[in-house]
This record gives sequence, C-alpha cells and structure tokens, in this order.
Amino acid sequence: MTYCTDRFTRLDYCQFLVSSPLNYSITHFADHAKKWSHDKINRYLKGEKITPRFLWEKVEDQIVPSEEGYLLFDDTVLDKNHSRKIETVRSQWSGNEKRVIRGIGVVTCVYVNPETDQFWSIDYRIYDPEVDGKTKIDHLREMLSGTHYQKKLPFRAVLMDSWYASREVMRHVEKLDKVYFCPIKKNRKVDETGGAEPHCRVEDLLWSEADEKSGKTIHLKSFPKGHRVKLFRLAVSTSRTDYIVTNQLDRDFTDDTQDDTQKVCAVRWKIEQFHREAKQVTGIEGCQCRSGRIQRNHIGCAMLVWARLKEIATQTKQSIYQVKFGQLSDYLIEQLRSPSVRFA
Repeated sequence: MTYCTDRFTRLDYCQFLVSSPLNYSITHFADHAKKWSHDKINRYLKGEKITPRFLWEKVEDQIVPSEEGYLLFDDTVLDKNHSRKIETVRSQWSGNEKRVIRGIGVVTCVYVNPETDQFWSIDYRIYDPEVDGKTKIDHLREMLSGTHYQKKLPFRAVLMDSWYASREVMRHVEKLDKVYFCPIKKNRKVDETGGAEPHCRVEDLLWSEADEKSGKTIHLKSFPKGHRVKLFRLAVSTSRTDYIVTNQLDRDFTDDTQDDTQKVCAVRWKIEQFHREAKQVTGIEGCQCRSGRIQRNHIGCAMLVWARLKEIATQTKQSIYQVKFGQLSDYLIEQLRSPSVRFA
C-alpha cells in the first residue's frame, strides 16, 4: 500500500495549533504549510466530525483515578464578539468579562485527583440550543452520567457553579450516591426551622458562632419535604460572601467544618485554570471560519492539544506555558546563532 504524504489529517491540524504562537487561522496555516492549500484544510474541517469521544480516548490512559476524586463542571464562553456571521455564536453572559458578549458557549468537565493534585479535562459539550435543544444543565447531566456509567471513573464529590445548583442537578447527583458542594445565590429561599416558619432568603439567616464553624442544616425551597442539606457561609473577601450547600451531612470533618468546606470548594478553581490555559495556549478562540462544523472541529482539536501539552508538562515537570512557549525560546536561540535577518 502506498502512503500518500499529502493526506491531511487531524494530527496535522493539531500540530499547527501546538506550534503556532498567536495566529490560529486557516489562512495562516496554509501560508506556512508547503503541502496543503487553504481549500484542502477547509474541506477537511468541514467534512470531519471531531467529538468529545476523541478527548476521552486521548486522556483515558493519562488519568490517575482516585476514590476521593472530584468531578468539576462549569462553562466558558469563547469570545467571538467581533463576529456577525459565525454559526453557533450567540449573545451570552461571560463570567470572565462580567458582561454579555457574543461567543460560543462550552460546558466542560474536569476530573481532579486530590491526592496527587493533578487534573484532566475529560469531556465537553458545545452549548447550541438552537441545534440540539439542550440546556447547559442537560449537558451537565449527560456528562455526569457518562462519567459514572460509561467511563466508570471513581469520584466522591461533584463541584459546580451556582448556575448549576438546581434541584434537577442536585437530585441527579444524589441518585448516583455522590456528594455535591456548590454555591447558591444569596436570594435562594431556605428554611432552617423544619417548617415552623416560612422560607426566607439565605442572606437573611442569622448565624451564631457555632453555625459559622459547623454550618446550618436547612431545607431548600422546591425540594421534597424532609430533604435536608448543610449550608455554610464563607467570607471570600471583605466585599464577598459565598453560601455553600452540600448533601454530605455526616462527613467526618475536623472541628472547624467551615475550613474543610472552604478547602473542598477551592478545588473548583482547577476548572478555571483549565479554561484559562486552553484559551492561552491552544488557540481555542482563534478560529475565524463561519461554518459551525469547522468551529466544533477546531474546538475539539484545541481540547486535544491542551491534553497533549498537559501530558508533556507533567512528564517534564514544567508548566503548560513553558511547554508551549518554550518553542519560541528554541526559535530565538537558533536566530541568535544564525539570523535570517541580519542587523547591519
């Protein structure tokens, strides 16, 4: 069988994302590739279908599982604010920008091993309700069930943002016999009296010194009668207070359960780290094509690139930024040794 060296594959596109420092457009790729034209790359990306399954196949052997593992869920918006004709782009709230922007929403799932302090992106979904009719909560439940039933990864707790702290999600976690820790909004209606008094806003609760340390046992409005969760109040800063609920009522905490809860919730920032790294080293926001299929394939390849860079970073005991931008260091060394443009 004759191997055709001109055949364009997913590996070629991922290598471009690994190697390019700033510009991730197909035009830039074609300008620097000898074998492939813009049209050939474009046709491949339009005809291919890169799904989240490829990401799992990439990271499955890298993961060090733990029975005490955490499953993290959150979404991020890929900034396309200057685009008007890209498919899948819609106006949505960006937590990073603190405003509504035009972009592509991606719901992500990260697995954390707290014993080794390592984490891996294991699943993601493109938020495009006009195409599949699914909400972000639908995507979360789908990924959660997939991790539990298909991937069979061991984990103890689910951590998520207040956006996902709905009855539907919490009850789904409980049915899987797992624990959740999630912030709730300060206007959420709760009851600590066992039904003796009406539900009140969580920010209106009175807290004793004992409550601050051990939390309050409360009922969330709209949950089944008799359903109880533990509520903690955490002072994040002088101007911000978070209210955290968990269904773990009997965990063997230390004397200061508030401190333990704060440490657990701090794990959730691993997913923010992943979002930041993906945007800074993979070019996940850099595709300018209008086709929704190309955008999806570009995002899928960017996820694969992050997984590969993370693998190398772990093996070489470097940061993912050192791995990515260390390539520029190699370029500078070579140029200083033998400049392609000489100063005279």
